Amino acid sequence: MKPAPFDYYAPTTVEQALAYLAEHGDEAKVLAGGQSLIPMMNFRLVQPAILVDLNNIPDLAYMNPDEDGGLRLGAMTRHHQVEVDPMVAERMPLLHDAMPKIGYPQIRSRGTFGGSLSHADPSAELVSLSVALDARFRLRSQDGERWVPANEFFIGLFATVLEPGELLVEVALPPMPARSGWSLMEVARRQHDFALIGVAAVVSLDENGRCQHARMVFLSAGDRPMQAHRAAGVLAGQAPTTEAIRAAAEVAASDDIDPSSDIHATAEFRRHLATVLARRALEQAFKRAAEKE
Repeated sequence: MKPAPFDYYAPTTVEQALAYLAEHGDEAKVLAGGQSLIPMMNFRLVQPAILVDLNNIPDLAYMNPDEDGGLRLGAMTRHHQVEVDPMVAERMPLLHDAMPKIGYPQIRSRGTFGGSLSHADPSAELVSLSVALDARFRLRSQDGERWVPANEFFIGLFATVLEPGELLVEVALPPMPARSGWSLMEVARRQHDFALIGVAAVVSLDENGRCQHARMVFLSAGDRPMQAHRAAGVLAGQAPTTEAIRAAAEVAASDDIDPSSDIHATAEFRRHLATVLARRALEQAFKRAAEKE
């Protein structure tokens, strides 16, 4: 099929893009990499009256180091750029590990960091990783800008706090604390397919080797990235023993997520996978954290 008729704008500056978005409000859609939007338009699942193409705005494609060890990425930075940049591997190893799991090389060559986050697909790796890494998003409109934590940005299935006329322009990733470990585990029917379920884990240890901080965020486990708050409570202040990790994984799968059944898997099967993946992810993350002591 072909998309419904629409008007097309190709601004060359952020200010021009914001002006178009302010003028047309919720009639406008933003085109970034187009890996999700264009197929949806071709099937006429989405029929925007206005398409604002960001691909001619070079100011939105960058990766800059922060002095504190963090990283800032422009919204139009391509997945492939993030995947191969040694600065990402050094500063954000969880993100570096995740990038090859995102779709296929052709998708990563066009897909953009900000586009994936704004699309807010709960099965997307970057959506859950942004919460696991405690990212912050800079949103701009003609009225100004605001920063939103990742865990407040996603509010439902393909839904975010972005208002009409507002644009995600930058993602700030803070450095992980000392003695931190990480892991990303997922199960898919075929490599690079959307995962049936997955989990990103970031943990840190105190000077006595006890869990100081634990964050697990599941993908494909609800209508948004599902953060396992109760499981984190099980681990807080505890030595990361096999028993503690197993208990946390079981709590995460039973109390913290809300998976659904579809043609690919039942909710029960997804909860079983969640238990296994959470345990393995925590074991790997705590092992990596201990190796930094």
